[in-house]
Amino acid sequence: MTYNNGQTMTVKAPNGQRVRVRFEVNAKARRLILRLDERRREAVAVAPSRRQIKEAAAFAEERAEWISTRLQRLPEPVRFEEGATIKYRGESILLTSEGEGRLAKIWPEDENSPKLLSVPGDPDTMGPRVTRFLKKQAKADLTRAVKKHCETLGVDYKGISIKDTRSRWGSCTHDGQLAFSWRLIMAPAGVLDYVAAHECAHLLEMNHSPKFWAKVAICCPDWKRQRAWLRANGVELQAAGE
Repeated sequence: MTYNNGQTMTVKAPNGQRVRVRFEVNAKARRLILRLDERRREAVAVAPSRRQIKEAAAFAEERAEWISTRLQRLPEPVRFEEGATIKYRGESILLTSEGEGRLAKIWPEDENSPKLLSVPGDPDTMGPRVTRFLKKQAKADLTRAVKKHCETLGVDYKGISIKDTRSRWGSCTHDGQLAFSWRLIMAPAGVLDYVAAHECAHLLEMNHSPKFWAKVAICCPDWKRQRAWLRANGVELQAAGE
């Protein structure tokens, strides 16, 4: 059978579960890679070239049990809908379409009261409005963090963009463009700050050498703890939303 970039196939695990595998070609990959797409709840088999897609298919079939086990451990998706509870800056908030005006906002401001994210409007279209609000807040928080860390490191950045990435929480290009996942706004503030520090350090060191981590530590002394939180809880952030 011939497989193409972007095509999917279904493989059967020893436990009888059928799991979907999507193929991707990435010329930067040095070997066959198998990873999970938590939001689509499928595996992704990455091949260095189109010629190796058939090998990637065999690679995925051999690891069907691993794929099935990992998919079963994923948290249940949380939709942005009326009455749902989501995370915002590390705290639980309840989504509601009730409220005055047209702008989304967090209330009440009393620290001892349960937090609500009010998104006035049609409950059936709440999802996109919640996402827009979270993206806006993520851009604001990350911009503040980047400016702070760049000042600490004595370096400049060219721009910041907010994306819905699946495999990276942040990235840095050689020309100083920084990109971040908007889902970081759901993590505790210290985690978002660590990712910002990580990418700012890349403006000076485009690697993960001891020099790089020393720069991260200047900006975020407890970076190991924040990174550990993200590794342990990142799948829950990816499971939220559309």
